[in-house]
Amino acid sequence: MLELADFDEVVRLYRPRIFRFLMASLGDRDVAESLTQDCFLKAYNARNQFRGDSSLSTWLTRIALNLVRDHLRSRRMRFWQKTRDSALDLVDISDWVPDTAVSAETAVLQRERVKDVWKAVDQLSRHQRMVFLLRFVEEMELSEIAETTGMNTSTVKSHLYRALRIVRERAGGGKE
Repeated sequence: MLELADFDEVVRLYRPRIFRFLMASLGDRDVAESLTQDCFLKAYNARNQFRGDSSLSTWLTRIALNLVRDHLRSRRMRFWQKTRDSALDLVDISDWVPDTAVSAETAVLQRERVKDVWKAVDQLSRHQRMVFLLRFVEEMELSEIAETTGMNTSTVKSHLYRALRIVRERAGGGKE
């Protein structure tokens, strides 16, 4: 059971991870911030129900995943989907491209490559995108993804394999 004093530490430790997952899932900073707060509010309200059957990270990610599902089902999501392309700040994306003193031309090419990858990720099925984001944005192990999503590990592997193939094809990455 989580105590109140412990919960402040939980928020401090896990908030960045939950926000990254929500931001990558939705592409909208305002919605991701709001759902991050909702996630920790739900976790706080249900803290007495946490039995430790899974890791705290898995439990919180599961709550966040359910919030994403609820959000995508809502009528408001239609508006957010229409504005998503303009809502994602390219400066935020460029922060994910490594800055290792490369030429301006190389930096532009890297940014374009990242943009192509995210565009390909946006086109994945809901399950493929979810598994892809949990694996590569949150760096979760396949077993953690299975536990978080309620899928069996072979289903997770299948979705990840298909997602990788699609992203490589659409982003022009091929096998390197």
